[in-house]
Amino acid sequence: MTPLRVLSIASEIFPLVKTGGLADVAGALPGALAHEGVEVRTLVPGYPQVLAKLEAPELARNYPTLFGGPARVLAARAAGLDLFVLEAPHLFERAGGIYLGPDGLDWPDNARRFAALARVGADIGKGALPSFACDVVHAHDWQAALAPAYMHYDGGARPRTVITIHNLAFQGHFPAQLLTALALPAHAMSIDGVEYFGGIGFLKSGLLFADKITTVSPSYAREILTPEFGMALDGLLRSRSADVEGILNGIDDEVWDPAKDPNLPQKYSALRIDARRKNRAALQERLKLQPDAEAPLFGVVSRLTSQKGLDLLLGVLPDMVAEGAQLAILGAGEKSLEQGFAAAAENFAGSVGCFFGYEEALAHLVQAGADFILVPSRFEPCGLTQLCALRYGAAPIVARVGGLADSVVDANEAALSAGVATGIQFYPPTAPELLHAIRRALAIHRDAAAMRRLRLNGMRADVSWRGPAKKYANLFRALAAETPE
Repeated sequence: MTPLRVLSIASEIFPLVKTGGLADVAGALPGALAHEGVEVRTLVPGYPQVLAKLEAPELARNYPTLFGGPARVLAARAAGLDLFVLEAPHLFERAGGIYLGPDGLDWPDNARRFAALARVGADIGKGALPSFACDVVHAHDWQAALAPAYMHYDGGARPRTVITIHNLAFQGHFPAQLLTALALPAHAMSIDGVEYFGGIGFLKSGLLFADKITTVSPSYAREILTPEFGMALDGLLRSRSADVEGILNGIDDEVWDPAKDPNLPQKYSALRIDARRKNRAALQERLKLQPDAEAPLFGVVSRLTSQKGLDLLLGVLPDMVAEGAQLAILGAGEKSLEQGFAAAAENFAGSVGCFFGYEEALAHLVQAGADFILVPSRFEPCGLTQLCALRYGAAPIVARVGGLADSVVDANEAALSAGVATGIQFYPPTAPELLHAIRRALAIHRDAAAMRRLRLNGMRADVSWRGPAKKYANLFRALAAETPE
């Protein structure tokens, strides 16, 4: 039987290029879908770090000009992934970040850069590459969201389309005068088209024109239908609520496997959980924390932003330290938060340790060495940090929002008695509630048997892509079986 073919369009993909969870999903989901009989090819931008890792690239299509310069599509494999790569030096060959320039601001031509990605995705979806006739086009976030719009305005036959919202807060809003430059027709500039608050809304367009909308957890799928979490798109989403589905993310449980992880000083499993102590000692040494085998050690692996609730943590940090806790932080973000945690590391030397930036190996060590992982987000579409924490036996402490609510079983009396608790939830995301959750964690930590059960429950939870991949495969098959437009 011919496998179902899906074209995935993503602006980043692990392990080639990553700024956040989108890359993890784009990198892990194709392999999981392969086990479900779904063949995925991912279209990604030809950033230098992507082009450098391609294995035996072949020319798939030339574009004499694409939004200001020549471009071509390469077919290749890299890191076990089947890719189409949009090589467009005028758009992607530059120093700096993939979204931000050296000045820390968005690249001024981001509209053209990611419209080009979507335009090529639409072309491939509509048959520009006869060797890859796809059944479904799967666009990820605003950077790919114009693909369903381009196919709509092109007219004619097209494959079915799905857009996945990884974070509704990032929408891709650009000036209306770019309409012609982005090769969109004049009549697209309407409320029933790409117009959004007087400009061009990339994500809005995808939400309007895609056949189905998914987001990365069931709770977040419900939350974004409300004004509180809908980021001004809740009205559109409510109008399409029958087409909105929440599918909880997974993680790559081969990459995140404490029994095989090459980043750890000491590998371990649920059967050898006591070996975790060596990773704890290594983490304390790395971040200049007091080498104390008994102090409750809390970890953070996160962007340091108010969305992630890290200002709340900064506010309760003196109370945590006063009660004997240690804190290990890995992340970067808002300067005020970086400065606040840097000051705390100085004021509470030996109890607070920070690494500002991102280092994949250190992220694994934090998960393997901490007793608890803090995720106090004000909103969280899914969150992957808490899934990694469960896999590594670090009990997550999470705000009860979005995917955090869906993936962590709160250690209340009933769950503890039933032996199913995996972490601690709190709500609302305020400093007093966070501190109360931390004190609940400290109480569990003082009970060695209870702490061990909490760790083991987390490690036994299925946080892989197997379940989510089945749901995506069923969605894609149902769509492909529909009569195409």
